[in-house]
Amino acid sequence: MASINFFTEDTGYKLKDKLPLKRWIKETIKAEGYKLDELNYILCSDAYLLQINQQYLNHDTYTDIVTFDNSEKEGTITGDIFVSVERTQENAAKYNVSPEQELHRVIIHGALHLLGYLDKKPADKQQMTAKEDEYLALKSF
Repeated sequence: MASINFFTEDTGYKLKDKLPLKRWIKETIKAEGYKLDELNYILCSDAYLLQINQQYLNHDTYTDIVTFDNSEKEGTITGDIFVSVERTQENAAKYNVSPEQELHRVIIHGALHLLGYLDKKPADKQQMTAKEDEYLALKSF
């Protein structure tokens, strides 16, 4: 199948550069030695993602991303990644980067989770950020 899909829930946000974005994500997955099965990105509101966070993870907090790993075969990734567009736009202002740049960081962050990278411990978070930076630098659009 090898597909990347973008959906929206509870937001009027229009994603730009879908084809180059898909190519970049696929190249990242390949560079990490994995195969892509299916990856669904659901761009949504803060309220929608809070509901997902509460319902499935028992977390009562706002977040920019929730990743569900649906992979069944070793070395192949399948997943659903929910991204709060509102949260990424707020964080872009906070970190003084463009909203698009922050959205791309979060999009690749979700893929990296499916590729086995963690971010709960300080050392893991440092490695995750380094990988995000590495792949953001390779983005050519």
